[in-house]
Amino acid sequence: LYLLHWPVEVTDLPGVVAAFESLRAIGKIRAWGVSNFKVSLMEDLFRVALGDRCATNQVLYNLDSRGIEYDLLPWCEQRGMPVMAYTPLGGNGLATDPTLARIGAAHGCSAAAIALAWAIRSGNVIAIPESGSSAHAKENAVALSLMLTPQELQTLDAAHPPPHR
Repeated sequence: LYLLHWPVEVTDLPGVVAAFESLRAIGKIRAWGVSNFKVSLMEDLFRVALGDRCATNQVLYNLDSRGIEYDLLPWCEQRGMPVMAYTPLGGNGLATDPTLARIGAAHGCSAAAIALAWAIRSGNVIAIPESGSSAHAKENAVALSLMLTPQELQTLDAAHPPPHR
């Protein structure tokens, strides 16, 4: 997966898409995507020939950074394109959150695993948490088998409310 990171005003989207598609066609990459694109930029990208081959949009998303839920996340879901969440643990700040710790204790796992399970709950979000050790990676992997209850999701919404529209 090859990403265009942090677009700038002068980004030549047709040129970028053509270059990415060329790399894909010769087998240098399997897929390409973008990073930090807002809905308006995604719409611009999808107007470019083959722009709809974009595999993902990598953006900041976690319990404390939920702004994409009102626009970008639904836009990507409607097009069947997953969002890749970077910093899904909120810079590790969520790993010590008491609400997450309490829910984690009920599941026999860490607060970080609950934060990750929350991020990927829809099935349309891929989380890429940082991990400095194999033990931490295994702890994070627990999130893949967690199913948060509606009550737990409500508790997390109350503790970490989404922004107002």
